[in-house]
Amino acid sequence: MAARGIFDTERFVTGEAVEVELPAASLPLRMVSGLIDLVVVAVGVLLLVWLLPFDPTAADAALGQAFGIVVVAMVMAGVPIALETLLHGRTVGKIVMGLRTVRDDTGPIGLRHATIRALAGTVELWMTLGGLALIVAMTNERARRIGDLLAGTYVVRDRVRLRLTSAPPASPQLAGWAGSTDLGVLPDGLVVAVRQFLLRAGDLSPEARARTAAELVGAVLPHVAPAPPPGSHPEDVLAAVLGERRRRDEVRLARADELRARLLPEV
Repeated sequence: MAARGIFDTERFVTGEAVEVELPAASLPLRMVSGLIDLVVVAVGVLLLVWLLPFDPTAADAALGQAFGIVVVAMVMAGVPIALETLLHGRTVGKIVMGLRTVRDDTGPIGLRHATIRALAGTVELWMTLGGLALIVAMTNERARRIGDLLAGTYVVRDRVRLRLTSAPPASPQLAGWAGSTDLGVLPDGLVVAVRQFLLRAGDLSPEARARTAAELVGAVLPHVAPAPPPGSHPEDVLAAVLGERRRRDEVRLARADELRARLLPEV
């Protein structure tokens, strides 16, 4: 097997990702949210029966059966559809746990999505006591149940706030060049190597420091145009590129936050 280089990293998630999606809710969080919804519905049904001025089963057997069918339909589908549609993908349990149902493109769900999820839930949640939904959710990264797969939705953690780590200081002499450069997409492994080098350069011997800096600059420059001014120190170039990449990511994240606020308004 060929030796792996210092820039090779598999599935590494950096603190300054170029593309960011809303984090999916974990399966335990979804289970707790579902239990809260179940308790709320159970309490609501008990209050409804208790507050009725008459006993529908005593007056007429057929009326009692019809009443039971209506209650079951409301519990299984009516209430979830109404809540998720009116509250933009949230139920009582999701509000408590800080969760929200969104489309695969992170947009807000509508009546169609809520209906598909609720109808599928009558089978995978109620008829199998949640067993089918649990098995399906355990087989995919976003913990999606059958209703999510059919509706094209998933549940996200709505209260997560993304924070970026501090960027290495950039050289003021290269700020103008970095701001006007055409910066391509840097591989995650390369970004990690540059960041680690800049943070630990003082611990290296002068020979190893110079050699590693030159190697990293050689790997970064194919993704940058135009080239830095002649005579620029390799470490200054690396810091300028990383700092500019961070600045542009912050701009993209700010735009994403504004878009998210418009698409997922607070109720």
